[in-house]
Amino acid sequence: MQEYESLKALVAEIEGDISKAEGGNRAAGTRVRKQMQKIKQASQVVRSRILEIRSAQ
Repeated sequence: MQEYESLKALVAEIEGDISKAEGGNRAAGTRVRKQMQKIKQASQVVRSRILEIRSAQ
């Protein structure tokens, strides 16, 4: 499922910034929050896609 692969890619992209944010880097924290919003939206797309698949069966 392409939607799920996109979600995994978004999560992988923020790994470095998360460790920087934990170290106190405020700019990295801002980037993490922005990316988390994208992850939230991508998760909703995956959720909707799963419901479509389930409804089709």
